Amino acid sequence: MLLVVMLIAGFSLSVRAQAPKKVPPENRQHLIANLRAHIHHVFVIYQENRSFDSYFGSFPGTDNLTTAEARAHGFRQYDSIGHIWISPFLLNAADTGDANHSRPALIAKSDGGRMDHFVAWEEERAVAALPIGRQRARQAAMLTMAHEDCHTIPFLWMYAHRFVLYDHIFQAMYGPSTPGNIDLIAGQTGQTQAARHPDETFKSSTSGVGEPVVDSVAPNFGPYSSSAEASDVHELDQAYATLMLSLSGRNASQVKADTNDVKEDIGELANLNHQDVPWAWYQEGFGNGEGNNHPAYIPHHNAPQYFGYIRQNPSMWSGEHDLLDFFQVMEKAKLPDKSVAFIKGGRRNPFGWKPANPLAQSVLGDDDHPGYSDSQLSESLVAEVVNAVARSPYWKDSAIIVLWDDSAGFYDHVPPPQFEPCPDKHPCGDGPRVPLILISPYAQAGGVVSDPGDHVSFAKFLDVLFDLPPLASLPDEKPYLPEGPRDANPRLTDLLGGFDQARLDGTKAPIPASDAEIPDDVVNHFPPAMTCEDTGVTPVIIPGASLVPPKGFTNPAP
Repeated sequence: MLLVVMLIAGFSLSVRAQAPKKVPPENRQHLIANLRAHIHHVFVIYQENRSFDSYFGSFPGTDNLTTAEARAHGFRQYDSIGHIWISPFLLNAADTGDANHSRPALIAKSDGGRMDHFVAWEEERAVAALPIGRQRARQAAMLTMAHEDCHTIPFLWMYAHRFVLYDHIFQAMYGPSTPGNIDLIAGQTGQTQAARHPDETFKSSTSGVGEPVVDSVAPNFGPYSSSAEASDVHELDQAYATLMLSLSGRNASQVKADTNDVKEDIGELANLNHQDVPWAWYQEGFGNGEGNNHPAYIPHHNAPQYFGYIRQNPSMWSGEHDLLDFFQVMEKAKLPDKSVAFIKGGRRNPFGWKPANPLAQSVLGDDDHPGYSDSQLSESLVAEVVNAVARSPYWKDSAIIVLWDDSAGFYDHVPPPQFEPCPDKHPCGDGPRVPLILISPYAQAGGVVSDPGDHVSFAKFLDVLFDLPPLASLPDEKPYLPEGPRDANPRLTDLLGGFDQARLDGTKAPIPASDAEIPDDVVNHFPPAMTCEDTGVTPVIIPGASLVPPKGFTNPAP
């Protein structure tokens, strides 16, 4: 969707053009054939904890905070401690505290689709349950209504403007980081396992272990970030199909250990006799994967580590690598002919970056998780990865997807769709909106795609691109549907709407790598040496919102 901008009496008015139409059935196979001919390498940069409105609520041409839908869904929320109404406000701060994004918090904040309980829940819950004081609770509550723009995260806005921004992608499970990470590779978080083994169903969504996974409990297998974590409560061994299995093709038959619940899946993949598509998971702090005490490493973000048949089979676990290995592979051009790479930041960036804020020098994370990560360090990690692809031989046949694992408990105005219920009688998903950016030489330049989807849309995209059997079609999963993977669900986009058919047909030139590159001296400068004007985007004016924080607001310390 292209943006039309009119300048009226000094104001910038964005007019939302019609969203790209879905590909007609008669053209779909032609589009898919072209995609398979042109896209051979997929890179997913999987960041943490941002709602769509918190990053792109003033991005022109999207379902943003100017819409009537926003006015109807939580645009004004009452601060019962300060006795004022809070509306969305601009926050020019890269370092913020965190908001609560547990499953109960996200369900309560969404308030049955009314999206109006973000401020109240933080205040009620914090004052009642935590000895942090009323004023600190109030700061966290107000923070949920903050949003950033191109003044703070210009790299992300530049990518969204030059390539494609999806504005109706939701987190696939109401829950924190771990469920989102598992959904990315499995299209579920254990609904199949809960249906197959009812005794493993979770007993409480507020804490503990069980299926489907709705909390961030450390995986059943190491490595861990500390000895304490190694001896703590761990999640159950996850035992259902993943992309790691389907990407293995006929090589899935090499998986021998811990396969009781995927034996028929493995047999089906062997019978289909597809060539494998190598995958690699690059995570900050992983090191060589041996031992504990990795200062940057976050095990509950490493989705493959939850699956025994991945962790305990060398042919699968060999796909796990340290983040820095990615850059060596790209520099040496060592990728296979086709491949999928997952890139995950962590608590302590390895590049020597420090925040611009002198009061936040200990905030060294680069995976975008508020509290320990700086949003400018985090967008620089994205830029490092995009630059590595753009400067490599792989740009010409690449698709880079930037996606966030959950909404962080920050306000978003769009009511999430509902799918299957969880054991607590609430919907498993979808949860609130998250951003998704597609960067590719074959993307629609300046496009906004509103096709509805969630984290599972990534699996649907890989299914189509690499002709994989959907996880939902495999024999160990299919009998339990809809309690299982969602990658055959027609309600979810497969992301194909973001690609430009003319570029794929060769009647329009591909987007050059130079449009994706950001100079190193800009990437490594904090605050960013890039302005809103440099991005080519002007934030929209949001009626009723504020360009400054509410009176009495102090950015909660990370």
